[in-house]
Amino acid sequence: MIDHMNTETLDGHSLKTESALETRRHWALWLAAALLLFLYAPTMLWLWDRWTMSVWHNGHGILIAMVVVYLVWGELRKRSDLPRSSNPWGFAILIPALTLHMLDTSIHSQLLSAFAFFLSLPGLSLLFLGTERTRAIIFPLLTLFLTLPIPLFLTESIHLALRHIATDSVAWLLPFFGVPVFATGTLLEIPNGSLQVADACSGFSTLYATVTVAILTAYLCPDTHRKILVLVVAVPLAIGVNIVRVLLLTLLVHWIGLDVLNTSAHEISGLLTFAVALPIIFWLGRAPAAAEK
Repeated sequence: MIDHMNTETLDGHSLKTESALETRRHWALWLAAALLLFLYAPTMLWLWDRWTMSVWHNGHGILIAMVVVYLVWGELRKRSDLPRSSNPWGFAILIPALTLHMLDTSIHSQLLSAFAFFLSLPGLSLLFLGTERTRAIIFPLLTLFLTLPIPLFLTESIHLALRHIATDSVAWLLPFFGVPVFATGTLLEIPNGSLQVADACSGFSTLYATVTVAILTAYLCPDTHRKILVLVVAVPLAIGVNIVRVLLLTLLVHWIGLDVLNTSAHEISGLLTFAVALPIIFWLGRAPAAAEK
């Protein structure tokens, strides 16, 4: 009887010890997360500034971030019954991310720090949520990398190619509207003035946003054929809507004059490229059942 009571006492003491250790580890992890948020606070403010700077500069970042938060929340809610766990391999991701952040403090690019911030998220997920939950949310987390501003020196050739495509396409289309045009390089010359298709009019921002949204839409779509369709259509769709935008602006210049480019029409036309391209991507990626209804 005494042995039985001693065994129960030892078991109870062991459970209390394990519970206390688990609680301490839990609080230690949350403290580490709070310190990381404090560490990356300037980086997050910089990202917010870039996402809200202009429709021409990573305007899709806020949308993608909200979608990712929604997807992560949904996946974690589905797995709320899983036992709490922690994978120490998260440190293998977190330590290199912190190293990159420290490197950025010496070069002050902020972009490297933003990359490090997104890189640290899967590591934190492994530490806080465990392997099973992290596996469920890893794809949305990785999509956040597509909200980072891409340095111009990496995209300069793409910008130039898109500008030439827009210029040549509009030069080919204008005669159908009765507008004489002479195109040289990325310059369109019409009777009412000359229009330079600059980097802001290349359509790269629309392309970047459309491809990012297409990837997320394909991830959510249960139908394989629609997944492929969304991914294949994304690039030509983005290029196409930008050609239409440049064409409409050129026609406005022909009908009204160059002063129209100094009005809100220029920026509104940029917003319309997103307003047209993104819903088409969502529509193409809708579930087959929804399509039948």
